[in-house]
Amino acid sequence: MIAAGVVAVAAGGLYVAGLVATGDDISAGTRVAGVDIGGLSKSEAAERLRAQAPAAWTAPIPVRIGERAESVVPAAAGLSVDAEATAERAADPSKDPVTVIGRLFSPGDREIEPVLAHDAAKTDAAVAALAKENDRAVKEGSVAFRDGKAVATRSVAGQKLDTAKAAEALRSAYPAASGAAAVSLPVSVTQPKLPDAEITRFLDAYAKPAVSGPVTLTVGDERLRITPETLGDHIAVKNKDGRLSGSLDTTGLLRDPDVARPLAAMTGAPVEGTLGVRDGKVVVVKEGRPGREVTERALGTAVEPLLTRTGDAARTAAVATKVTQPQVSSATLASLGLKEQMSSFTVNFPTAPYRTVNIGRAAELINGSLVQPGEVWSFNETVGERTEENGFVDGTMILDGRYQEAPGGGVSAVATTVFNAVFFAGVQPVEYGAHSFYIERYPAGREATVAWGSLDQRFRNDTGKPIYIAASATDSSVTITFYGTKKYDSVEAVAGPRTNITKPEKREATGEKCVPQAPLEGFDIAVDRVFKNGGEEVKRETFKTHYTPRDEVVCN
Repeated sequence: MIAAGVVAVAAGGLYVAGLVATGDDISAGTRVAGVDIGGLSKSEAAERLRAQAPAAWTAPIPVRIGERAESVVPAAAGLSVDAEATAERAADPSKDPVTVIGRLFSPGDREIEPVLAHDAAKTDAAVAALAKENDRAVKEGSVAFRDGKAVATRSVAGQKLDTAKAAEALRSAYPAASGAAAVSLPVSVTQPKLPDAEITRFLDAYAKPAVSGPVTLTVGDERLRITPETLGDHIAVKNKDGRLSGSLDTTGLLRDPDVARPLAAMTGAPVEGTLGVRDGKVVVVKEGRPGREVTERALGTAVEPLLTRTGDAARTAAVATKVTQPQVSSATLASLGLKEQMSSFTVNFPTAPYRTVNIGRAAELINGSLVQPGEVWSFNETVGERTEENGFVDGTMILDGRYQEAPGGGVSAVATTVFNAVFFAGVQPVEYGAHSFYIERYPAGREATVAWGSLDQRFRNDTGKPIYIAASATDSSVTITFYGTKKYDSVEAVAGPRTNITKPEKREATGEKCVPQAPLEGFDIAVDRVFKNGGEEVKRETFKTHYTPRDEVVCN
């Protein structure tokens, strides 16, 4: 019993000594990542861990996404050390005598792993930000031509961050030891269909040689140099199944002014024959001449083989030319179908110097017009603006409902003559307009006027064959004759009665340009154009015209 008592007393002493040695909550010699928290209470230990936190707990975590290096701040990614939980883990697990006395005889140092905290929402947000910054769509490379140079755009592989695995990798890497290697975050890579090797091959084999210098074409003794800039403008690059090829747009190249103009000068268009009328028939009075042209096919045949060559000599070739015949010549006259007179009309007018000049000039410009099938003939385009430079002088014409002096006065006589030639030839009027008031020397309802920039006279050749227009003028008359192939045996005019008779008024005017004007009543009239074949009517069209009264003008 005495021995047992002695043992108990000794054990009690050791227990007390163990309690004194271990302190309040945490045993002496306890460390967390090198921070000594031995002998501290849990709250004191937590405070020391926060105050003396190792750099690794807050230092940015180096990461690599594909080939790009980034870093992640642990706090921003929801990664931290829970100081309270770590202190709780470090606290002595038991106060029983066996454990306390046992610690008296155990080594003094204890290393406690920190308790890590993880805010999943912040981690996901940080990873999403990394994905936004580093994800990229796949980009296919290409080759283009700019300013006479071959310009390559290299392919770029697509990349997408695996956000779920990246979040797990960040959690596993925290806290990062000093000098630790960057954490590779998992990405999926999409390779482009066009590899860089193919871009390099195409550049070396075609694109760079194509614009390495000018291409020289020869036509006889003449030479045409086509610059790299012009060539590049008309070379297209295609990507088919990951293989590049170049093709020359011969249509665009032939139309390019830098090519078309020199070629035209080197070859020459055919010269059309000149037509005239002799003994009532259209004849060739001056023969046409053949020309030469370069076709798209010939241009491509000459240029395309040169595009893969380098050096001036190797990039020179002859281009074939094609002989082109004029549309109008003795050989083609019969096929034109100018076999008969379709219509002819003459307008007489009072002799006046300005009429002689203006009507004669207009007839001169119209004479010899050849209107192809389907083509629309225009008075204003054919005659041009009635200016002094174009051979016209001032004369009397209707402006604002009365006679006034203006350039080109009298030309309406020619317009009326053309209108009637169109009418009786049976072709289609497109645009025309009558005078505002009636002029007695013209057929009522079958007359026309023109005004530069506002009113034209146009017709469409709907006969299926060309129409030749002969025009001539004297001091007192103008005649327009259409030659071609008739669609109808005859075309007749049937005029209706004058209706809606309106009385004129009297006006007084002053000034040097005032022209006295006799009064004439206004009226409406309808004229039918009757088409006949074999003496039978096959079609009828009605032309309606409204004339305002011609007021009396007295010049003071």
